Amino acid sequence: MSRTLIVAAAQTGPIARSESRAAVVRRLLALLEEAHGRGARLVVFPELALTTFFPRWWMDDPAEIDAWFETEMPGPETRPLFEAAARLGVGFYLGYAERVTEGGRIRHFNTAILVDRQGRIAGRYRKVHLPGHSEYLPNRPYQHLEKKYFEPGDLGFPVWRVMDANIGMCICNDRRWPETYRVMGLQDVELVLVGYNTPIPSVMTPQYDHLAAFHNHLSLQAGAYQNACFVVGTAKAGKEEGSDLLGGSCIVAPSGEIIAQASTEDDEVITAVCRLDLCRINKGSTFNFAAHRRIEHYRLITERTGAEPPPAG
Repeated sequence: MSRTLIVAAAQTGPIARSESRAAVVRRLLALLEEAHGRGARLVVFPELALTTFFPRWWMDDPAEIDAWFETEMPGPETRPLFEAAARLGVGFYLGYAERVTEGGRIRHFNTAILVDRQGRIAGRYRKVHLPGHSEYLPNRPYQHLEKKYFEPGDLGFPVWRVMDANIGMCICNDRRWPETYRVMGLQDVELVLVGYNTPIPSVMTPQYDHLAAFHNHLSLQAGAYQNACFVVGTAKAGKEEGSDLLGGSCIVAPSGEIIAQASTEDDEVITAVCRLDLCRINKGSTFNFAAHRRIEHYRLITERTGAEPPPAG
């Protein structure tokens, strides 16, 4: 019997610095309700979905920084999302800033959770590939300080069996790295969920700003095709606190084709019917890993971090 899951990308427009968690959650609840009305059983919200993209600002006061982080999930402001998920029978992916005490010290992560249709947390992921910088860069219109405010994730790239599907998660810049998808692909992933906040102009590579939308979709489509899985990419979009955020939320099939795409930079729901058995086509042929991968030639991927040129002839 064919396995089918209707999935929604719940894009949000800009979130103001002054907007409360409760106000943002009301927006997310409206998107969740709309997605449910359109038959979705899994909804993907953006990265750092509960607040403005605060890494654009330099802050030194620990209390000011910690105000952007969640210390429990669900907490008082986010509990209505979990209750709605259980009431509607709709799971969701939610990105947020996580502050935890582990090993006797306070830690900060850029995190996403997977919540099942009963409103229970089924999986947790912490962003591995942190972009940007940790120092203050003068003469910039804004900063990109993820390396200052977050630690690299320490949970790897797990895959969970939820809703009769093999589901994995990543966050924003992770989508640009082929290793992200391949590690999940080696766990037979069928559906990768990606939330992102992508500022334009880029602090690091302004030369490529005109290609931002192309590179976004290129990364998502390549990951889907090369690992024979569906990919759902959901943006926070529009002009937020003077910074433009890339939209282009989309759902990609295992063929690499975009099968649904947002048409605005506002709060918007897009849906697609994900026929999960379509993953088996390339998993059993072109990307049959067991038949075709040659791991004896891939050692540099884990032995070396930076690129080194070959010796001079």
